[in-house]
Amino acid sequence: MAEEQARGDSLTDRKRRRAKEAIRQAALDLFNERGFDAVSVTDIAERAEVGRTTFFRYFGDKQEVLFSDPAEVSDLPPRPAKRIGASMAAALAAARRLVVGYVEDITADPADYRRHQELVCSHPELYARSLVKHRRYAEALADTLQSWGATPSAARQAAEIGLACYYIGQATAKDDPRTLARHVERAFDRLRG
Repeated sequence: MAEEQARGDSLTDRKRRRAKEAIRQAALDLFNERGFDAVSVTDIAERAEVGRTTFFRYFGDKQEVLFSDPAEVSDLPPRPAKRIGASMAAALAAARRLVVGYVEDITADPADYRRHQELVCSHPELYARSLVKHRRYAEALADTLQSWGATPSAARQAAEIGLACYYIGQATAKDDPRTLARHVERAFDRLRG
């Protein structure tokens, strides 16, 4: 809480973030206890001790809860000292920092990561939504790289390679959250030949 105040977050911002995280955690707990299909929005709202209206203020449906990011996702790493330009080496180095940082964030709580992955992999509709989310991350990654001075083509290519390295890391780590970041880094290392 002191960290939130140091960042200048208002009381309203802190309350919103806590409510959203309470809903997210309640949903994950219920999905784990009962299974995804047996949980309703009403169940989630009751467990989180919020109304249905509050639930829908933050999430469109119960699937969206599963694909929201935890409240405490770290900030972007600092912008590279030099503009990336058309350099694929520079674009990939920046993409690596961003992708590995993201993986470290999502695996910070290994049990939470495992629960999420088990749910996603056991429901085809959730798996499909996960793939859509990954596409949005690739778009955001390309946008960030462009804002750091990468040309559109270098940014797009590095973002797509970054997503591929994430998938390769998941496969080689057998999706183990304790080693996933390291495997993603190895996938990037292999690009150097």
